[in-house]
Amino acid sequence: MRDRQSIQTPMLAVDVVLRMNDGLVLIRRRNPPFMGCYALPGGFVEIGETVEDAARREVMEETGISASLVKLVGVYSDPDRDPRGHVVSICYLADGSGELRSGSDASDARIFRPDELPELAFDHARMIRDALAMV
Repeated sequence: MRDRQSIQTPMLAVDVVLRMNDGLVLIRRRNPPFMGCYALPGGFVEIGETVEDAARREVMEETGISASLVKLVGVYSDPDRDPRGHVVSICYLADGSGELRSGSDASDARIFRPDELPELAFDHARMIRDALAMV
């Protein structure tokens, strides 16, 4: 049996397809990778945090919006989905409320109509397609 401290595992992240005012909330990334590109609100799960709490926290930090999680969209685990390394993302569909503002590692936060989305970072276009196919 291998020493537990020497085991390497993927990093865990959350992403949120956030519905608000008949559109989807996207953030413009302030940091690499994909700096300047639009993306879903999301980020890494902290030690001791549930993925649901991480999803709500990341949405609040990046957009100022309170997220009410509706359903799990899926788990995205392609080892090449993030240039920083193997990152597994758990994606949720959520409804948002509050006043939209950019914060944390987002240089901008906006609402886009689902049929007028900009080019997106990572595999976020796939996550949005999957989420919209569920509703």
